[in-house]
Amino acid sequence: MRQVSFYTARTRVLAAASRASGAGAGTGAGAYRSVAAAAHSRLLSSAISRTNAVSSPNPATLNTRFARCYSTEPKDESGEAKEEPASPSVESEPKAEDNRPKEAAVGPSEKHEFKAETKKLLHIVAHSLYSQREVFVRELISNASDALEKLRHLQVTNADAGTDAPMEIRIDADAEKKTLAFSDSGIGMSEDELKENLGTIARSGSKAYIEKMEGSAGKSKDAANSIVGQFGVGFYSAFMVGDDITVYTRSAAPGSQGFCWKSDGLGSYTISKAENVPVGTKIVIGVRDDAKEFLSEETLKETIKKYSNFVGFPISVNGEKVNTVEALWTKDKSEISEEEHKNFYRFVSHSWDDPMYHLVYKADGPISIRSILYTPTKNPEAMGFEHKKPGVSLYSRKVLIMANAKGILPNWLRFVQGVVDSEDLPLNLSRELLQNGPVIARLKSIITSRIIKWLQEESRKDADKYSEFFRAFSIYIKEGVCQDLENQKETAKLLRFETSASEAGKLIALGEYVDRMPSDQKYIYYFCAPKRQVAEESPYYEPFKKHGTEVLFLHHSLDEFVMGRLSEFQGKRLVSVESEEAGQEIKAWNAKDGDAESSTDGSAGALTKEQADELTSWMLAALGTKAKAVKVSDRYMTYPAIVTDFDSPAVRNMMKMMAANGDGPELPQRPCVVEINTSDPIIKNLFLLKSSDEELARKVSHQLFDNALIAAGILDDPRTMLKRLNDIIAVAVAADKN
Repeated sequence: MRQVSFYTARTRVLAAASRASGAGAGTGAGAYRSVAAAAHSRLLSSAISRTNAVSSPNPATLNTRFARCYSTEPKDESGEAKEEPASPSVESEPKAEDNRPKEAAVGPSEKHEFKAETKKLLHIVAHSLYSQREVFVRELISNASDALEKLRHLQVTNADAGTDAPMEIRIDADAEKKTLAFSDSGIGMSEDELKENLGTIARSGSKAYIEKMEGSAGKSKDAANSIVGQFGVGFYSAFMVGDDITVYTRSAAPGSQGFCWKSDGLGSYTISKAENVPVGTKIVIGVRDDAKEFLSEETLKETIKKYSNFVGFPISVNGEKVNTVEALWTKDKSEISEEEHKNFYRFVSHSWDDPMYHLVYKADGPISIRSILYTPTKNPEAMGFEHKKPGVSLYSRKVLIMANAKGILPNWLRFVQGVVDSEDLPLNLSRELLQNGPVIARLKSIITSRIIKWLQEESRKDADKYSEFFRAFSIYIKEGVCQDLENQKETAKLLRFETSASEAGKLIALGEYVDRMPSDQKYIYYFCAPKRQVAEESPYYEPFKKHGTEVLFLHHSLDEFVMGRLSEFQGKRLVSVESEEAGQEIKAWNAKDGDAESSTDGSAGALTKEQADELTSWMLAALGTKAKAVKVSDRYMTYPAIVTDFDSPAVRNMMKMMAANGDGPELPQRPCVVEINTSDPIIKNLFLLKSSDEELARKVSHQLFDNALIAAGILDDPRTMLKRLNDIIAVAVAADKN
């Protein structure tokens, strides 16, 4: 009588329960459990008495397995519901010594030429298609995973199909014999399938399987989604490291014969019958001397963790399991604990901090997407380290396609860590590169939009926590506003700034500023200053403070470019308090309020219009090319003079950097407009001084101009004014002594 494996027994129990339930033997889960329990004793005894198994699990282990078979809901030891493992791997048991007879070819072998292919094509596939030799490990593991997925589906539809071995992938490296073996207990191949799948380059059995399954509904279609292979060339990547390949395989179909396939990659192969071949496939590579690093356990483990760590079946190297990290992005977000998030983040980011935010995002249309994303706690570029690589890796059906993938997210989101998995990726033949096209553009758009929305949601949940995040990663957000025009409006909602209406250190969103704007306020006003104290004491802020108008305080050197690039928010223009537009608005406020002393500090005795005209004409001549106009200010201020219509500090700094790098000549300061306060004592005394000591009056005029440049933050080198300043001080000291 044919001995049945545990997995075959399980399948028969499930099939019997399903038939009983459908035939009205019971209702729902009750009938399912009843039929399964009735079959339990007989099947358990049969499984225990099996004599030709590789190893003999103890009865307690089998009881646990069969309990899972007829339970309608997987449970842990406490009885609570528990998610079913991604693959039916056996429990951890001591590794038994493998005393099975070794596979061996028997009888005559038949020689075949590769169908419709040439030696040149085989050489290209084996030696030129892939950029990295280590990729052959990924390809062979992917093939093994596909074979196991096919068997798992076959066991559901055909109770007679089965294997006595657990569903796993084994890799055995023998440095002494210079062989590397990849074994799986999957669906295996018949003689005809060997000829079709391995005898024809670029003929993919998995692709044909997918096409067949996608025409089905329900579980058949789901099974197709788990298959990785598409192109039929992955197997031949083994020739990158080996001169000869031997394949032992036996189909899972009942009564199948084992076969041995051999080739040296020179255009032909042989097939012969083989004995002692279990169901599944074993690929033995005779490793070349120049690839002996792949006989190292550590090299194999590192390569597996890099490319195939999330394959849904256990992978072992010389008996030690390697893929111990679960593919969290395939789970429902409610099933993932904070501890799992922390460990997975550290695995994918290769860092030791904890994630500040995490997102599990899935979508089925228009593109299939399974992703898990994280934001770090600390900015890795904050200490001046080199520009960070993209933090998101791209997978297809849990197999790595591209680490640190470029083109999936805009560059400003490079701080985001995680995984994006899509079965719709347009891959090239080697599955190493993406083929640019509408699918990739759409994927990038979807993921980017979702990340921006995710951060917006987090900012609303906890404003203080988001402010902490923004302080660490503001440079990236601002970079996004400047560069990512497609998402600029939504990205701008992530910006945060201090304002004159809030206490120091408190950040608000642009939307909050707009919400509390008076109905008659036309602009969003901002002021770029290195720190808050400088802004609050500036003559440019004084009229806004007097009028009670809120001003954004921007302290980063990049902020001015951000405001210029953004230009408006929610229909409101962004205007600097130093600009001509702001000056015109201040003038309108003064006219509306009827403030006759709007341009003074409130002191009496301002210059008359005739005196003011005389002084402004004289100052314009005295300043020469530095000023293009001198006029009486309409602003409220306590300073004697300010400058307007000038190159911003950010622009000046950029010009100086370019000149220092030899990228262009150092350009002189662009002529500014000088506005004077005719009520200020210095200005009134300057009017008198120009008649009594014109030389000293000229020095005072230039000093007032430089002081105004300092207030504007645009004086290139303050050392140039020191001699003049000392001369003025000397006169002042002498006058006081006299």
